[in-house]
Amino acid sequence: MTTDNESPLHHAEESDDGFWRNSDEEALHVSASDLERHAYCPLSWQLARKGKPGRGEAVQAGRVAHAEIHRRVEDFKNKQFDLRRALVIWSWWFTIILVIIADCIIFSVLDDEIRPPIDMAKFLTMLAVSWLGVGLLAIYFPWRQWINFPTDVEKYKSKIENMNEIVIESTLQPPGFIGGWSQGGRVEAGLLLGAITFGIHAIGLTWAENKENAAFILIIMATFWTLLASWQLQKALLADNALEIARLEAGLENNVDVAYSDDESTAGLLVDNETGLRGRPDQIVIVDGEFIPVEQKTGKIPNQPHKSHEIQLLAYISLVASTTGRAPPYGVLRYGPESIHTIQWNEKSRSRLMASTKEIQRLMVQGGAERNHNRKGKCANCSRRYACDSSLV
Repeated sequence: MTTDNESPLHHAEESDDGFWRNSDEEALHVSASDLERHAYCPLSWQLARKGKPGRGEAVQAGRVAHAEIHRRVEDFKNKQFDLRRALVIWSWWFTIILVIIADCIIFSVLDDEIRPPIDMAKFLTMLAVSWLGVGLLAIYFPWRQWINFPTDVEKYKSKIENMNEIVIESTLQPPGFIGGWSQGGRVEAGLLLGAITFGIHAIGLTWAENKENAAFILIIMATFWTLLASWQLQKALLADNALEIARLEAGLENNVDVAYSDDESTAGLLVDNETGLRGRPDQIVIVDGEFIPVEQKTGKIPNQPHKSHEIQLLAYISLVASTTGRAPPYGVLRYGPESIHTIQWNEKSRSRLMASTKEIQRLMVQGGAERNHNRKGKCANCSRRYACDSSLV
């Protein structure tokens, strides 16, 4: 049985740019894992293409360790979202306090004859009911879709086109949010917040016989909302503490946003149609406004990064560059929590990556992969040694 990559290979030819393309002019697909296996040993790569899976305790242990790494990173992302939501709610409530205090000052200088408090209460009640009604209708009906309301989806597509995950999850609404059917976003939240604010003022003014009473009642309301805001601020502080714990467990640096985390099932595949490269980095983090791919390696910690791991990371850097339109200055290789290496992205690195990609595409078409080393230790540690007839051990 042939794979999708193998079926058109008899008709694939080398293009003028050095990449091998099939009869449909599509570059042959080369994954970052292909590059890693080929750099380790071309025979290991060839065996993997023939359906020979890696075996051994180290392989299984690596899968378990990667799953745990992903769980910790996802926990960090969830805690990060909880903190942002808590801070947004606190900022809303604190805004209500500021509005009420400002109104206290205004009522203290207004003349009762200009606008009696009870008349203001009636007017604000109508405003509160109107805003509440509009807000509820906006939540129930998908009005954005009806009027082609602009969304943020294009902005995010211009950043990372091929990622199924949201770059940074919005606190209120994701990119492309259309609302309706009991889902609300920023507009609906603003309407409901306005209804609450108008309602609080209407209640205060209804009980006020004059402007002094109105100011006093509004101060009491402000005190009540201050207590609520203090409670919400405490939740935000607890969320911040939980986020710090999750950050330490995930081994992430301060001031780092996680834009992407690979769980091998739901994470989006990064694709470069020009070169045929594709893959899923373990994480993409945002450092100083740059998308930085991170590759996590488990097992024995080397003194220097392995060449096979470097070429895999270079593929991820190239994929981030092609999908975002902005090349990361470097990528990160992590061996355990302490051993961290940065791999620079420059013309030399790109040339090395492209040469390896073209060589793998050539081998897909012409065959002829051979063992490229004479190291017995390398063969002994190969997870596909059981199927290799050229092993040194």
